[in-house]
Amino acid sequence: MQYHVDGELVDRDEATVSVDDRGFQYGDGVFETMRVYGGTIFALDAHMDRLERSCDALALDHGLDRRDLATRVHETLAANDLQAAYAKLSITRGSQPGTVTPRPDVDPTVVVYVKPLPRGGLDGEPVWDEPATLQTVTTRKPPRSALPPGSKTHNYLNSILAREELVAGADEALLRDQAGNVAEAAASNVFWVDDDGLHTPAADLDLLPGITRAYVLDLARQQAGVPVHTGEYAPEAVRSADECFLTNSTWEIRPVATVDGIDVGGGPVTDLLSRLFDRLVERRHYGGIDTDGDAAAGRGEGGRDADEAGDAEDT
Repeated sequence: MQYHVDGELVDRDEATVSVDDRGFQYGDGVFETMRVYGGTIFALDAHMDRLERSCDALALDHGLDRRDLATRVHETLAANDLQAAYAKLSITRGSQPGTVTPRPDVDPTVVVYVKPLPRGGLDGEPVWDEPATLQTVTTRKPPRSALPPGSKTHNYLNSILAREELVAGADEALLRDQAGNVAEAAASNVFWVDDDGLHTPAADLDLLPGITRAYVLDLARQQAGVPVHTGEYAPEAVRSADECFLTNSTWEIRPVATVDGIDVGGGPVTDLLSRLFDRLVERRHYGGIDTDGDAAAGRGEGGRDADEAGDAEDT
C-alpha cells in the first residue's frame, strides 16, 4: 500500500509523521472519512464543505485548496489501484513543539490513508458482517460549549470511552447528551421507526449530523414517502421502536438487532431505504449521473462517517 504524506506518495512503512506534530501531541487536527465507489468519491463536495467547517472551528488556516486535497485523495486511490475503498483525509496544524497554545503560522501535515472495501450499489455487499447490537452507555456527549460537536477532529476520546463501556455481545454505543436525550452512536447516527414514521435526533443537539444521515433523510422524504421526525428523544423511544438502524459513510445503512438487550431489528422501512441508497450509488457511480440528494447533503446536515481503520466505519 502507498499513502499520501505531505504531498508525496510513500510506501506504507515510510508513511510517518513527526512526534512533534500537534495532531499526535494534542489531537489538534481534523479529518474526513469518505466512501469511494467506482473510483470516485461519494458526496465529495459535502465532505470538503465539512472539512472547511471543521478547520474554521479550530481556527486551523492550512492554506490548501480543496481541489488540491481532492487530487491527493484520487492520486492515492490510483497508486493503489482501488475502485472501491475507504479514504481518510487528515490535516493537522503540523509540527509546533512547545506549548498547548498554537502558533499563528501553520505548516500543515496532510495525510491520505486508503484501504479496499467491497463494491457498493445494487451489486455490492455490506462492509458489516451482521446487524449491530446497540447499548446505552453512561458516557455522555460533551456540550457544544466544551467541544464543537459538528467538527470531525482527531480527538475521538469520547467515542473511545463509550466503546470501552460495552459489555459482551454489544458492538456499538448509544450516547446521550447532557440532558439525557439520545444523541448518536459512538461512530454513527441512529434512526428508528415506529407507528409515526422515521425518527432521528435533531441536528442542533450535541451530535455530529452525518453526510449519510442527510441522504437517508432526503430519500425518506422524497422517494420513500415515509414521515420524518427530528427532535429530542429519551432512550426508551429507541428501545421500543419497531425498527432501528445506524448510518455512516462506510457502513451506509446498518440494521440494529438489539437495543440494550431488547430485540428491535430491521424491517420494511430499513430495507426500503437501504435499497434506495444502493440505487443512488449505482446510478451515480456505476451507471450514470444522479443528483438526487445533493442539496440535502450540502445544506448543513452533512456530517459523520466513523473513523476506525480496522473496521472501516465512519459517518
